[in-house]
Amino acid sequence: MRLLVTRPEPDAHRTAAALRQRGHHVSIAPLLRIEGVAADLGSGPWDALVITSANSCRAVASHPRIAELVHRPVFTVGAYSAEAARAAGFADVTTSDGDVDDLAKLLMAKFKARDRRLLYFAGEDRTADLAAGLAAHGIHMKTVVIYRAVKASEFPKPVRKAIAAGEIDGTLHFSSRTAEAYLSSSVGAALLDRALAPFHYCLSAQVARPLLQAGATTVRIAERPNEGSLLELVGTAH
Repeated sequence: MRLLVTRPEPDAHRTAAALRQRGHHVSIAPLLRIEGVAADLGSGPWDALVITSANSCRAVASHPRIAELVHRPVFTVGAYSAEAARAAGFADVTTSDGDVDDLAKLLMAKFKARDRRLLYFAGEDRTADLAAGLAAHGIHMKTVVIYRAVKASEFPKPVRKAIAAGEIDGTLHFSSRTAEAYLSSSVGAALLDRALAPFHYCLSAQVARPLLQAGATTVRIAERPNEGSLLELVGTAH
């Protein structure tokens, strides 16, 4: 298949490489650009850190207080975030296999009814208020924004031409923000109908929602909200 990967770098190239190993032809259009934020962490120490994405891990790795942070236990979502946390220097990493809801259950089981201080490194735009959900169970967690995702204003020229020519068979969407950026870039290029025509492989129902609302009819949703499940959904070229 001729596939388009829309997630930010450096993850876009890693996903593209995995798809090419499966025999697909892959184009890349990073529709979000990740920027670190100079986060004020307040006073420590903290009993544990919470990191829900590899983007957060990379931003934390460049924070001026990283030497103070790496000795704390870290809780992450998914194997890739855990891998990114270890690459940032963290040794005590626990991960939930699933999404933020699964992480919340893990944290509730670990810290409920205990006097602990948790620090959550988050993106500027997020779909769930993890701290509020935990507070309802007596777990207090401070949220700090460590990065922001800036939308691209348009497709790269080769990708725009490929969409216009009907040369994209499927597009992979890893977040609601990238799906929204895909749609806005399509509208800006007067290519919405052609951009909706390919298969749309989505990490979750939430990611698929903007595409369905825009009129996409060939939407496929991964069984589990992780990259491995999404790649299995796409399958191998024959």
